Amino acid sequence: MDFNDYDYDSEYNDDYQRDIKRIVPDTSAIIEGNIEKLIKEKGLNYPEIIVPEAAIAELEHQANNQRPTGLKGLKNLKKLQDLAEIGELSITIKGRRPNSFEKSHAKTGEIDGLIRDLAKDELALLLTSDKIQAKTAEAEGIPTIYYAQEYKGNVDLKISRFFDEDTMSVHLKENVPPMAKKGKPGHIELVKLAEESFSYKQLENIVEEILEKERYDPKTYLEADMEGAIVVQSRDLRISIARPPFSEGLEITAVRPVAEVSLEDYDLSDELIERLVNSARGILISGSPGAGKSTFAQAIAKFYDEDLNKIVKTMESPRDLQVGDTITQYAPLEGDMENTADILLLVRPDFTIYDELRKNHDFSIFADMRLAGVGMIGVVHATRPIDAIQRIASRVDLGTIPSIVDTTIYIEDGEIAAVYENKLTVKVPTGMEERDLSRPVIEVRDFKTGTLVNEIYTYGDQTIVMDIGMVEKSKKEKMAKKKTPVQLIAEREILRNMKRIAPKASIEVSLESDKRVNIYMSEKYIPKIIGKGGKRIAELERDIGIKMNVEPLEKAPDSFESRLAERSQKKNKSKKNKKEKKNKKLKKSQLKEYNKLLKEDNLGEDTLKDYNKDNYFDLTDDDSNNHNRNNDDSYDGYDDFEENYEELFYDIFELFPEIRKDHVVLPIGKKYVGKSFDILIEDEYIFTATVGKRGYVKLHKNLDLSDKIIVAMDKGERIIAKVRD
Repeated sequence: MDFNDYDYDSEYNDDYQRDIKRIVPDTSAIIEGNIEKLIKEKGLNYPEIIVPEAAIAELEHQANNQRPTGLKGLKNLKKLQDLAEIGELSITIKGRRPNSFEKSHAKTGEIDGLIRDLAKDELALLLTSDKIQAKTAEAEGIPTIYYAQEYKGNVDLKISRFFDEDTMSVHLKENVPPMAKKGKPGHIELVKLAEESFSYKQLENIVEEILEKERYDPKTYLEADMEGAIVVQSRDLRISIARPPFSEGLEITAVRPVAEVSLEDYDLSDELIERLVNSARGILISGSPGAGKSTFAQAIAKFYDEDLNKIVKTMESPRDLQVGDTITQYAPLEGDMENTADILLLVRPDFTIYDELRKNHDFSIFADMRLAGVGMIGVVHATRPIDAIQRIASRVDLGTIPSIVDTTIYIEDGEIAAVYENKLTVKVPTGMEERDLSRPVIEVRDFKTGTLVNEIYTYGDQTIVMDIGMVEKSKKEKMAKKKTPVQLIAEREILRNMKRIAPKASIEVSLESDKRVNIYMSEKYIPKIIGKGGKRIAELERDIGIKMNVEPLEKAPDSFESRLAERSQKKNKSKKNKKEKKNKKLKKSQLKEYNKLLKEDNLGEDTLKDYNKDNYFDLTDDDSNNHNRNNDDSYDGYDDFEENYEELFYDIFELFPEIRKDHVVLPIGKKYVGKSFDILIEDEYIFTATVGKRGYVKLHKNLDLSDKIIVAMDKGERIIAKVRD
């Protein structure tokens, strides 16, 4: 028999109509007031009502938890006692109270079983409003009358009347006027809805209505039920109820999403869309409360479900994401999300949205599911973009972070404020110097610009999240400080000692502190300084009395860039000087001709027009320029720059390729004929070539290498030549 046709108010109940003398109501019948209803409808004369101790215990437990059903049931029992006093019926209390095991397993039917046993022992009729109880009693041969509960699921909650299209949340508290947050994420205003304050009784009625709706409405769920706190999800409303002793007064907070958006509303770049489609499988959506995290998560769920035709599920507590019917929303199974995860692994979704990650247990489940191959999207509270990664970094093994979280999206004021990508590498962390400090490092880079933003690594037992901006700022401040004369003398003395060992090497010395110096030099001479087994540098440290750190010259702070800038500046200055010399030489020749014509009185109008301009024959800068050149320390014989080029840029320098009809030419210089060079675009190695007899490397335009160089030039990237040892 189908439950929808299961009607105990028909023929089955008529068989017992004349014999109804003893009635055992269960908890549901007492709460619904079905005893009085049965007596009136059947015209029963002084029936005996046997109230089970188990039902009273269950009502008492509900009342102690401030549940309206418990209070309502006890109130109905009091009415029965009043009817007994005036002789309308007889009431007795029988049976036993449930033990701790039966109380803890009430949802599995233990208390219902005690009530059925009492009805059977007393040869009484069982009265219930519980379909399962009625079915079970019928199976046991117990006479039963079933009254269906009145459906109230379509009744709108009173609290919903406080909402309009701009209301995000409503806040009700006893002895306080009702308040509401209105607006969109990033533009929210707290407004007062009325001047009058709510009383405890008024709020209690609203609470009772909410909990009543949970009993009837299949779209209303009791998400949490704890002492002093209840959370109900009623369709699109998430309602939190707090009462003493958890809070000092009765309070109701209802939250509702105000915007339903798609990814198109966020104006994502093509690169980010491509990443979400093809490579992003571990995504963290972070932001402060009310920033729009859940709204963006809903948009991503819709995108994967409708646009990419993927199977999407959610893990929520409470289930407040507003998603389509094709997306199933899962709650904690038996109170634990780990059980939910076990089921989801059997379901095999393409993507799962975990809303939201707070505790260690949540992050552990998120990591396990991601490493199992499920695409995961987590929602995390954070006040900065890096905070989301930092929260998971302290809870999982560092090396697995890029496999768990590859993309972090930070939401602020309803907009995407930052997108980070994570990669694992082995390097010396920024701010450290010694090579023996190399370790696995998680690089967090800005997805749009590729800029290194943070580094995550372990140092001892701690997980360090380093802000690269702060490190660079500290370096600049340190470099900006002027060194004392003593430090400059010390640097010159150390440089002199290094030059004795490697006289042809380009060397730079930077004294970091009284106990440490950084030495930057041509890489092929570093072994000479280190010595066999590190003996020579150990002797130098002992003799000079300072710790030495030797690095390749290209790692010197601002070394390569400053020399390139200096080279360009001197080259431009030389061209300018040569041009000025040529112009002044021409002016002198023209002045001589002008004076000759003036003497011969042969000046025409055209000649006067050309030569009579203001200061045309002003040659006073010539001697001044020569004087400045002779006294300019930075000049240092730039006319001989080409001859000294190899010494100034011994092993690494920038190239300026020439694009010809069929070839790309890399001019390196005749002094390097026969030498091998590594050609790089910025820091990326491209190829190795040997300089031809004409002093350049020539590539045919049909080669992919030529295309790479041309594209790099268009982007303004540097082409670097580095001598290959």
